[in-house]
Amino acid sequence: MTEPLVIEEYFGGPGEGDLLNAAAALAQALRGFAATEAQAAAGLRACLPGPTDAGPLSDMRRARAVSLAAAEAASRAALLLEAAEIVGPGGEAASIAARLTEAAKRLGMNIAGLVPALRAAALSLPTDDASARIAAAIRVQELVGALEKGQG
Repeated sequence: MTEPLVIEEYFGGPGEGDLLNAAAALAQALRGFAATEAQAAAGLRACLPGPTDAGPLSDMRRARAVSLAAAEAASRAALLLEAAEIVGPGGEAASIAARLTEAAKRLGMNIAGLVPALRAAALSLPTDDASARIAAAIRVQELVGALEKGQG
């Protein structure tokens, strides 16, 4: 008589190593997003007129809008970098979500703005490790759930 086949023994969820790999890959993707935001902020700042540049009032209004966009991009870059540091080591989703919420509050930002970046990070992993990709998707879903639960 043969033993019954238990599917979970062979096809269980991601292991601890997969979750750690996913956390590291998510952190790296978030750092890449932060670099893009920082480049956008720098590019916008480069467009601002200098203190000796003269121009009509409309140029001042435009400069104010560009300055605001640059500041927002820099703030997003800072939040993404902090999120990468928090997500990178792994851990419990509720604890990570609480730390992400605190980071957003410190920067004066809404944590809901981080959710699309987390989802995009899970989709943009630069790896062919299917287990890490699955673990990243699961981890992001857990984080989003914990973030939404904390806001409610």
